[in-house]
Amino acid sequence: MNDRTEERFQEISHRISASDDLEISTYLQVAEARKALAEQEQELPTATKAPAARESVVIFDFGSQYSQLIARRVREWHVYCELLPPDAPYERVAALQPRGFILSGGPASVYDANAPKVPAYVLESGLPVLGICYGMQLLADQLAGSVVPATKREYGHATAYINDTSSPIFSGLPFSLSVWMSHGDKVSELPPGFEVLAYTDNSAITAMGRGNIVGLQFHPEVAHTPEGKNIIRNFLYEMCGCEGSWLAGLFVVDSLSQIREQVGNGKVICALSGGVDSTVTATLVHKAIGDQLTCIFVNNGLLRREEAERNINTFRRNLQMNLVYVDATDRFLGRLAGVVDPELKRRIIGEEFIRVFEAEARKIGDIDFLAQGTLYPDVIESATPETKAAAKIKTHHNVGGLPPNLKFSLIEPLRYLFKDEVRAVGLELGLPDEMINRQPFPGPGLAIRVIGEVTRERLETLRAADWVVMNEIKKAGLYRELWQSFAILTPLRSVGVMGDGRTYANVVAIRAVTSDDAMTAEWARLPYDLLARISNRIVNEVPGVNRVVYDISSKPPSTIEWE
Repeated sequence: MNDRTEERFQEISHRISASDDLEISTYLQVAEARKALAEQEQELPTATKAPAARESVVIFDFGSQYSQLIARRVREWHVYCELLPPDAPYERVAALQPRGFILSGGPASVYDANAPKVPAYVLESGLPVLGICYGMQLLADQLAGSVVPATKREYGHATAYINDTSSPIFSGLPFSLSVWMSHGDKVSELPPGFEVLAYTDNSAITAMGRGNIVGLQFHPEVAHTPEGKNIIRNFLYEMCGCEGSWLAGLFVVDSLSQIREQVGNGKVICALSGGVDSTVTATLVHKAIGDQLTCIFVNNGLLRREEAERNINTFRRNLQMNLVYVDATDRFLGRLAGVVDPELKRRIIGEEFIRVFEAEARKIGDIDFLAQGTLYPDVIESATPETKAAAKIKTHHNVGGLPPNLKFSLIEPLRYLFKDEVRAVGLELGLPDEMINRQPFPGPGLAIRVIGEVTRERLETLRAADWVVMNEIKKAGLYRELWQSFAILTPLRSVGVMGDGRTYANVVAIRAVTSDDAMTAEWARLPYDLLARISNRIVNEVPGVNRVVYDISSKPPSTIEWE
């Protein structure tokens, strides 16, 4: 780190605490996890421990827009799960030692020529199975029932009446349920041995069951089915025998063991961005292998105002580990010159990160592994082979942006976690509030918030506007309530009047959303007075901007980021 950078760190470090005055969120899961961990581990020794046992279910993804929500609902009951394509090899599934299977909905019809099917080993396993929508129709079709096009399709709210209150799937639930339907086919004839468990005015077979196999025509995973959460709980606890033992503390124990086993005597570098994902990753790896880890913080020139200085200051205060700072601004901006396609931006940034790490690794010595903070939403939205039933939404730079000739083996301990679960793990590891509760910041940085070509001038315009947004959001006491809040520099220019003269300047968009895990998000209803202050300050304080707009789109159909 050069002297000027060091001086800059000192110059602004005293301002950091005041502007990042966050508070620790309450996580019931963490309290439970600490108790579980205390009972199992008094002190974590450096020797390798056996991975903690975990309950799990496998969700077969047939392409439903709600598949990720099924996974979220299962995780909320502290049961581990993974989304797999229906053609996943048996060995991949068996390695998870599942207690049961969930079959998602999907856009296909079971009688289509190339319709995906339930793997034979699922129906032969004797384990509990829950089929949802298309999943229920597959059960009917493959177990010798009948599925036909419905004469009257069901989309939206419906009332389901429980036919058999003794069925464990409906244990403790009222006789009538408000449910969410989204289907054009229906089960017209039950498979042998099945019974009707519920019906609606429009569908005589809304739920069916035989032993530990249940099919639901409605979607219990969505918020529009109020009792859906308890239905999934019943499947997990009453039918699969799960107890909800997958907690943050046990995840830590499991991860430390796996990291030690994977790394052995090797050396690891970690891509440290300052966000909660990479910070928790670095902390886990460091706790497992100590000084075998070197963290590399790369300033790619796409960070927010004072981001590099703030992050280094925070790392120094809280993380006692080897840290290398690299200013690669010129390198990244040079590669991005003239690039406007967002997917190409992401791939370039992902590849360039790796090349920087390779260059730094050569200075350090022989490096065997690269650790990075990949999360489950990154994997799902990038449509990797393990989630290929899902449509690709966008390539995440740390998933689809990795070059094929990567010289390191990857360590991704958070690969199957959602953001709230990562925060719970961070709290379990003892990380401070300012690290854990930061709003997410995309790996490609401001490159995907500058719509169109990324230049130094456009980056500075966006940084100034984003600084205003963050400052006003924090002053209003809303930072913790929002999943993300930020500015976007659009490619638009508009006519304005400033100082009695005509202007033709940039349009800045403001985005603020609420969410639990970024898989879905709702646009935030910010107070009008707050929006007015943000707009007024941006127009007056940021050169080259004469118009501010507010994005009122939710996810879906939009995404949180614009690119």
